[in-house]
Amino acid sequence: MTVLSRLRRWRSTCFESTTVFLRDVGHGLLEICHNSLALLGLCVVAALLFAGTRADLRHSIEQHALDWLLERQEARTPASDDVLAEMAEPSAIERATAVDPRELPRQQAAVAQWLARRYKVAPEPLSRLVQEAWSVGHRMGVDPTLVLAVMAIESSFNPFAQSPVGAQGLMQVMTRIHDDKYQAFGGARAAFDPVTNLRVGVQVLKECIARAGGLEAGLRYYVGAAIHGQDGGYVVKVLAEQTHLQLVANGKPVSINAPLPVFRPLSPSEANTPQALPEAPAMPASAPPTAVEDERVALLR
Repeated sequence: MTVLSRLRRWRSTCFESTTVFLRDVGHGLLEICHNSLALLGLCVVAALLFAGTRADLRHSIEQHALDWLLERQEARTPASDDVLAEMAEPSAIERATAVDPRELPRQQAAVAQWLARRYKVAPEPLSRLVQEAWSVGHRMGVDPTLVLAVMAIESSFNPFAQSPVGAQGLMQVMTRIHDDKYQAFGGARAAFDPVTNLRVGVQVLKECIARAGGLEAGLRYYVGAAIHGQDGGYVVKVLAEQTHLQLVANGKPVSINAPLPVFRPLSPSEANTPQALPEAPAMPASAPPTAVEDERVALLR
């Protein structure tokens, strides 16, 4: 046998051996992968069956999946912080009607905290209203606790409240009737500014009491029950809440769940137009015109 034949035979043998080796290796890997996938499938099925019987584990997996999806969604959208930064308005704090209750005198702070818990309102804006009620009430000669009681019964301290007949804001002032009183504050829309509504409401309340000649009669005029005299329990409820506030202001313990008399809203047939002020007392026929004018001005102050 020549050298050339031997080389050819050796090359053929090597090729066949290599082919067999690679084929065996390929078959082995395929078998391993097949078995591994089968084992993995069995593990997945077992895990799903196990998770299906464990509500807490299933909930945890769902929560992780949801968190992952939310993170993916947030990554695709502009950052909310960036959007908020674009809308930043540092002077917005000036529009907030709020005061730290700790800055108020003891009486006012106690009333503010009690009202905040009773009517489920944040103490900071309520503190500002209590502060304003004390200030305006003393300037106009109206008990601040009466002002706050009216607000509580009328709107439960909702500055955007509106009644079916058009009474608006904290003290449910009839804006269309008293629109002239809002001119000093920029117009009728100021009725929805809490402090402005309080100031105008106190003025209207004072006028009702002065012209009616007494507190209870004035409250009936304020709620629009002057003619029929049926106020649905409004006056009793306001005075009861005022009593609670006076006790709180004097340091007496009062439950935030202290009951009030049942207040039945007035029906249209029982109520006049709310806060339509009664006519001023008639002046003698002999009175000079200047005296009549002085009396009208005095009643409206």
